[in-house]
Amino acid sequence: MKGIFITGTDTDVGKTVIASGIAATLKEKNMDVGVFKPLLSGISRNHANSDTSLLKHMSQTSLTHAEITPYEFSQPLAPSVAAQLEDKEICMQAVLDHWEKIKDRHDFFIVEGAGGISVPLGKDFLVSDLAIALKLPILIVARPNLGTVNHTYLTVYYAKQVGIPIVGIVINGKSNQPNIDEITNPKLMEDMCGVPVLGVAPKLKKITERGVQHMVDTSLDIEVLLRRLTEISPV
Repeated sequence: MKGIFITGTDTDVGKTVIASGIAATLKEKNMDVGVFKPLLSGISRNHANSDTSLLKHMSQTSLTHAEITPYEFSQPLAPSVAAQLEDKEICMQAVLDHWEKIKDRHDFFIVEGAGGISVPLGKDFLVSDLAIALKLPILIVARPNLGTVNHTYLTVYYAKQVGIPIVGIVINGKSNQPNIDEITNPKLMEDMCGVPVLGVAPKLKKITERGVQHMVDTSLDIEVLLRRLTEISPV
């Protein structure tokens, strides 16, 4: 099973935008791409503006919204907390059982977590635990401005400590007129983390399918990403 797990240094860093854009770009390369975002909080998976909808439309998968995102919660909180408020309990085995049902539907899967790498998803498991269980390397999405180096370094350090291979870092949300912090952060990240920055994407004023794909096409080196996937070891 080939694929990649998209995580972030924080919430609202643009994981879904990057994941969806990569899916569309790979689809244009005639790759058979599926998407999986098992837990979603704060919006219905069927809503036109949900992460699930964007992932589905950009990947052109035949998977249904419910197959892409089997668990949804109304409150915009960490999935484990949002589930508790609805008197629900999600264990990792339930997520893995669902994964087994869909993982052979596509040759390559893009899986997206929730928030950062240590966000609790359910009973006794974090985003990192899911990435390990799925045996997928991670792509880290980071914000561009002051403070991001600390968050990115800690994410990379933690991933290395628990043995998760890292494909690279994508910086998302660069300003039209970047300050000195946004200009200098990419090199500093690479120097400190020992992980390549595969792209620096601009901040989108409006999320549209065409805009997202254009952003990824022009800002992210997909060929290097694919080469990195062949070079690194599985979890």
